[in-house]
Amino acid sequence: MADDRFHVYDTTLRDGAQQEGLNLSVADKLAIARHLDGLGVGFIEGGWPGANPKDTEFFRRAQTELDLKHAQLAAFGATRRAGVKAADDPLVAALRESGAPVVTLVAKSHDRHVELALRTTLEENLAMIRDTVSHLRAEGRRVFLDAEHFFDGYKANPAYALEVVRTAAEAGADVIALCDTNGGMLPDELAEVVAAVAETEARLGIHCHDDTGCAVANTLAAVRAGATHVQGCVNGYGERSGNANLFTVVANLQLKRGFDLVPPESLRDMTRIAHAVSEVTNVTPNSHQPYVGVSAFAHKAGLHASAIKVDPNLYQHIDPAAVGNDMRMLVSDMAGRASVELKGRELGYTLDAAQSRELVERVKELEAKGHTFEAADASFELLLRDTVNGEARRHFTVESWRVIVERLSSGEVVSEATVKLHAKGERIVATGEGNGPVNALDKAVRLALEKLYPELAELELIDFKVRILEGTHGTGAVTRVLITSSDLTGEWSTVGVDENIIAASWQALEQAVTFGLLRAGHSL
Repeated sequence: MADDRFHVYDTTLRDGAQQEGLNLSVADKLAIARHLDGLGVGFIEGGWPGANPKDTEFFRRAQTELDLKHAQLAAFGATRRAGVKAADDPLVAALRESGAPVVTLVAKSHDRHVELALRTTLEENLAMIRDTVSHLRAEGRRVFLDAEHFFDGYKANPAYALEVVRTAAEAGADVIALCDTNGGMLPDELAEVVAAVAETEARLGIHCHDDTGCAVANTLAAVRAGATHVQGCVNGYGERSGNANLFTVVANLQLKRGFDLVPPESLRDMTRIAHAVSEVTNVTPNSHQPYVGVSAFAHKAGLHASAIKVDPNLYQHIDPAAVGNDMRMLVSDMAGRASVELKGRELGYTLDAAQSRELVERVKELEAKGHTFEAADASFELLLRDTVNGEARRHFTVESWRVIVERLSSGEVVSEATVKLHAKGERIVATGEGNGPVNALDKAVRLALEKLYPELAELELIDFKVRILEGTHGTGAVTRVLITSSDLTGEWSTVGVDENIIAASWQALEQAVTFGLLRAGHSL
């Protein structure tokens, strides 16, 4: 287990799973738990056994299917019901039977919640906390207590909120996590409350929601004020605006404050883990997420690129490799010579001064017409190659293409595309059918070229985005199409721009096929 002097406690599988649109199976939860253990967290909250069958099943399977190297599992649940002994409460029994060595109890610390939500007295609520904690301790479980709505409760009735903390600590709770359940606190006022509660000498933790956009800042403020246990969710998952992003919290504490929380090699795996969890949850990664987002160390402005060319640290707060990320140069109409030279170097090309100037002017000219190269690296690399070669070279040339869209008597709409190409000295005519014009063109160009380039069988169009750039022209507006393609080893994106959406799509598709052949080893 990680050093017990400071806890990193993940609650993705329970609190994070409450995010709208996020639905985890038991297999998903097991997979995420393995990733979290690989990160090196100390505790993984697996869910609420007894409250729902999925969480009960998770704990049952975890006993044989999880081989945790760093973390301990925590079972989440509530204090006993009013008027019932903890030993007789079936939900408390489910916590005992979960097999988890740690139990995290949620308890009311706001007097109004006790009286209106629990519908019991303030004294009985304290008795529920005392009885449940002491019972689970006697059963050999380590107990943490989440003091729900603590900060709102402290504002309303500080004496009672503090009594909840004292009662839990005296009953044997190892940690009392102060919860900003509604997410409404700001760092300065939260730190004052944590410092005041720390005078009780109870060991304190912090659990923050992000409704003010301050969950990470509030967590760091609480640590500075005395908390030695931080809770959060990977990628900031959670209901409403989410929970404190555990990746950001860990990286800030370890890289900025010098805390020794996870092994350095695990920290260097953080970006991979963030994206691996996104794959399991089927939630699109936030490209702008601190530390682990693909844009976290992406530089676009020419001024930045000029400085980075001298020293990358001039515009980066850490070395991206510390969290397993990379610096990226984005090429756009804001680019200067330094931007394209660095991007070229990144792609394996060395440009002379004349080539850099030519490429910069070409990028600015095309972006003024609607192209975007920061989102289409493959298109930029082809443009760069054309600049280096002094001309555009392709594996095939296009004589013509056409698309017919037909509505059948059955009501089905089908598309048929015909392409006429020249490749390796041959004139090729091929026709493809698809469920739309772009799909039909994609099939036709593959049929035309697959005999000459069998590798195209592995190419797959995986994303297609359309944006209208000049809406004032109605249906005659300029359209930008971004296509993302994939083979067995990676993905790439290409861009096309035209007043005709099919023509724009063909531009992006033609580049996608060309770049796919380059990846397959066919030089231009």
